[in-house]
Amino acid sequence: MARAPVLARPLAPRDDEAFRLHAELCKVLTDPKRLRVIDALRSGERCVTELAEEVGMSLPNASQHLSVLRGAGIVTSRRERATVYYRLSEPRIAAACDIVHGIVADRLGRAPNEGRARR
Repeated sequence: MARAPVLARPLAPRDDEAFRLHAELCKVLTDPKRLRVIDALRSGERCVTELAEEVGMSLPNASQHLSVLRGAGIVTSRRERATVYYRLSEPRIAAACDIVHGIVADRLGRAPNEGRARR
């Protein structure tokens, strides 16, 4: 069984601000489409058109989810002429999603990558 990564600095038991920020970050991760976007970005940066096609959503919907992820600091963007490219700002977010995905897979009784085909 794989061990969970060790936090660089454990949270103090009563660090209310840290727990508030933790909860805000987790709220952003409650949307399945945003999780698909994060999964798609784990292999490198993409423009919104590529992401929309890869995760199976409309361009406006993908843009909206990217805006939320960018607002939360999960993705960053860079502009190249008229195209904006997005990437994960913190690769550990993909690792955190993998941990939760593994727990879900265990509960479903299957391997973590089973049923994870991209659209």
